[in-house]
This record gives sequence, C-alpha cells and structure tokens, in this order.
Amino acid sequence: MDVPELLVSASLLVPEGSATENDLTVSDIWDYLAHDEWEIALGLLEELGDGDPLPLGFWEKLARAAEQLGLERSADWCHWRCSELRNGVLRADLTLLPAAEARRTTPIPGGGVLRPMWDIGRLSPAGERAVSIARLWVEDLPSLEPGGRATVRLVPLTPSHWTHIEPGRRLTMHEDRSVAGEAVVLEVRPPAAVAPTG
Repeated sequence: MDVPELLVSASLLVPEGSATENDLTVSDIWDYLAHDEWEIALGLLEELGDGDPLPLGFWEKLARAAEQLGLERSADWCHWRCSELRNGVLRADLTLLPAAEARRTTPIPGGGVLRPMWDIGRLSPAGERAVSIARLWVEDLPSLEPGGRATVRLVPLTPSHWTHIEPGRRLTMHEDRSVAGEAVVLEVRPPAAVAPTG
C-alpha cells in the first residue's frame, strides 16, 4: 500500500464521533488526504489515537505510512503504540536524580530506546530484590535531563511481572545497581487482546 491508502485504511478503523482536542474528526482528515497533505493527516490520526484505544492495525498502518514519508520520530511513536497494545503500558511521573547524586550525567533519550531496570517490589527465589525491565518513552520531550521531571510511558518486557502495579505505586529506576530516578504510577493499561495481523 502507498501512503494515501495506508492513511485512508487507518482512518476507517477510527470510531465514528472520535475527535482530536481541537474537535477535528476523520472527515476533516479526509479533506487533508484529498489535498495530498499526508503529513498533516498522519499527525491528526496520531492525535485521534490518543483518545479511545484503537486496534493494532491502526497503529501498524500509521507506522508504515510514517516510514514511507521518512518521518522517523512519528514511525517510532506508532511502533511504540503497537508495543503498548501487545505488552501493556504504565504512565508515570518520573524524576531523575541530579547529576551530582547519580551516575548518569547526560540526558536520557525520550524515544523509547532506553530499557532501564525497575524495582517494582518483586523478590528473587532467594528473597533478594529482583528488578524488571521496561522500555521508557518520555512524553512531549525528546530527552530528559538529570534532575528533570516528566511524564513517561513504560512498556514492560515481561508483562506478567507488572500485574500487581496500580496507580499511586512508587517505582525506583536503575541503570545499574545505583538508583537513577523515582517514579509514581499515574495509569496502568494491561495488554490488549491483539489479533494477529498479516
């Protein structure tokens, strides 16, 4: 499929009545598609995806369209949303320790490439602390400076480790044995029932 076909196909998966924060609907997006404004249409479809949960196929089509348009950050975001559907997602308020108090002295990348370890209260069979890994996406920022604070999205690599986590829970972030940051869970969404796609 080419970009317009992918975008039209994705738009057909949006429930009727869905709108962006600015009250733009799929009908408005079709106007952009009719005028070959593909990048705008893609961005608006991504915004529509921030409302009611949309199926995996929606995000896969948007990812392919973004790749064909050469929009790397947008493609990464759409692939990220696919992984949220498959593995679940936690949104949390993360505060990194300042550079003077932690090993990290550089900003953490915000686009889902960092896979820090998290102390979520699990214990090993020997009764020692066991950490779990989750990929990290910083909302609305390309990176987060040491000492900085932001809302982040965590996609667990082993979702079964995270089933006991609820909003309000405090988590400790580690990149090695030392503490890198503290987070408070804001929202928990379990993996969606995802049908295989072809």
